[in-house]
This record gives sequence, C-alpha cells and structure tokens, in this order.
Amino acid sequence: MRASLNQIASLAERAVPEPTSAARNCAWLEACGYPGIRLLLEARGDERRSVDLVPDAMGLDLQNVSCVFLGPQIAAHVAKHGRIFLRNVRHGLYLVPLSVAANIGIGCPVDPAFALGGERHKNPYSEKLELAAREGVAVDDELWRAVEQI
Repeated sequence: MRASLNQIASLAERAVPEPTSAARNCAWLEACGYPGIRLLLEARGDERRSVDLVPDAMGLDLQNVSCVFLGPQIAAHVAKHGRIFLRNVRHGLYLVPLSVAANIGIGCPVDPAFALGGERHKNPYSEKLELAAREGVAVDDELWRAVEQI
C-alpha cells in the first residue's frame, strides 16, 4: 500500500507517543527506504526505555535500549559535547534523521557500535524525502495492519 508521511507519522505516534520525535523519525526512515515501522514495533515491546547517558572512557554505553526512545537525548548530548562513540546500540537507524537534521556525521547505524558527531556536508536523503512527500511511501501491508491494530 502507499501511505503519506503524515499517515505513517500518525500511526507511529499512536504506537509510540513518546518521545514525540519517534513518529516523525519513523516516517522519515520509511521515506528513505529504511524499516522505520518494523523497528518501531520491535521497540514498542521493550520494557526499558531510558538509560543515563554518562560517558566513560569508551564513549556512551546505550545498554541495548532502543534509539527509538533515546534518539533525542543522544542528539542533545552530541550537540552539547561533540562527537562520541556509541556502543551496545539498538535500532541505531533512528539516529539517522536526527544526524541529518543537525548536519552531523554518523557511523554505520546498523552496527552495535559506531560514532556520532562531526560535520556533515550534504543531505543524501533530500531527493527521497521530496519524492515521498509528493507520491507517498510504499509500506508493507502486513506491517501497516500491525501498526493499525495498536
């Protein structure tokens, strides 16, 4: 099926109301060809949704708490303190929209450990986002039904 970015964000917000950026990031990821809805549904079942972001000698240990929930905190930490190495990352793709919006670099967000910070010089997703805004996004029917039933 095809869905607008607003439709995706609306359903995602119903599934995971906090943080408010999770729904917007879900729609962004779907528009760019990433599994935003699938990751959101996985994270929704998590009991643990927060961790103290206290750096140690190796960076930040996210303790496998989903970036669906930690994304805004991590982005704020990087904005304040600069580039940092992240480890025990779960659902790191949810940091991509935040890093693009802040014009900061990101390592490989599907790895369980990567760096976030530094400077980004271009937005490689702008064309995909413009196309999605005009034409909608192809969404897996089964995933759509799963999120609709929440």
